[in-house]
Amino acid sequence: QVQLVESGGGLVQPGGSLRLSCAASGIIFNIYTMGWYRQAPGKQRELVAGIRSGGSTNYADSVKGRFTISRDNAKNTVYLQMNSLKPEDTAVYYCNTKVAVNDVWGQGTQVTVSS
Repeated sequence: QVQLVESGGGLVQPGGSLRLSCAASGIIFNIYTMGWYRQAPGKQRELVAGIRSGGSTNYADSVKGRFTISRDNAKNTVYLQMNSLKPEDTAVYYCNTKVAVNDVWGQGTQVTVSS
């Protein structure tokens, strides 16, 4: 059974930083593309960043230059380093992968950017 468990969310002031972690189990982690999504109240879930098995990455325009996605295959973990946080980054952040044709999601971690 595939499981994704996020951690690292919290309350941070504008301009601050947070690092999210997502620990995966039940998959051969290093062959899977991993992604971070977020969903703000009243909005659709959106892709924030993705990282392929080979390490190539992609980002939403709204986070380019501020967020960095990375992976540690030895620890079966994907990270999202978030710098220069803005109030509009407030959302529940979800880790994602696709197994066959099925999306697998973590439980989500709340990030709140507020003074």
